[in-house]
Amino acid sequence: MVYLKTKEEIELLRAANQLVGRTLAEVAKHIKPGVSTKQLDTVANEFICDHGATPAFLGYAGFPGSICTSPNEYIVHGIPSDKVILKEGDIVSVDCGTKLMGFTGDSAFTFPVGEVSSEVKKLLNTTKDSLALGIEQLQVGRRLGDIGYAIQNYCEKAGFSVVREFVGHGIGREMHEEPQVPNYGRRGTGFQVKEGLCICIEPMINMGSKNIVNGDDGWSVWTRDRKYSAHFEHCVAVVDGKADVLSTFDYIYEVLGYQTF
Repeated sequence: MVYLKTKEEIELLRAANQLVGRTLAEVAKHIKPGVSTKQLDTVANEFICDHGATPAFLGYAGFPGSICTSPNEYIVHGIPSDKVILKEGDIVSVDCGTKLMGFTGDSAFTFPVGEVSSEVKKLLNTTKDSLALGIEQLQVGRRLGDIGYAIQNYCEKAGFSVVREFVGHGIGREMHEEPQVPNYGRRGTGFQVKEGLCICIEPMINMGSKNIVNGDDGWSVWTRDRKYSAHFEHCVAVVDGKADVLSTFDYIYEVLGYQTF
């Protein structure tokens, strides 16, 4: 069942998601060669707790981290580890969730580590731009297939592929609610957008094949051909008939000093 939110509930969701944006910015300050993904997890955990919230991911279905850290060919759900050390030319997707005042924040950003190749920059920009295009489709009366089509069409025209097995989702008091929000699809199909709908749109885009491998740890997922994958996510509500982005990358841009890779 899809739970539509009141404007009061949407404001609570906004507060949780703004904290996610600030947490990702704090993590961004520490992303550089020689840093472990476990160190990033510690930064995020302390920042979230210091701001009166709890990490939504920690313990979720047994997940051992406060954030997901997915470097290079890892698509999603990478477990933070002392053994995973970032190096020049890497990328790392950081997916973060918070629980604040009973509501959930959820957003993700893929960071370059030092200087990356022009092809990797294209992957990052294309994925982030496709998220914006998907958000534009979130209007009352349209269908979720319109979002998936916009993302898929843009990314595939750029020469990249779209992951099928993992999709966006509804969000509210629970991190994962109905409906599912694929990053691929046909226009005019799927759930019809209504006032008060709150969803996470999160394109996961691969440099090579769309095929994936599931890790033995029960969480990590990576590209079968081991080529890089990027992941960006926003939490978005439908307010007054159109998209209202509840999460933000603005704090991240302040740290990075740029918006385009």
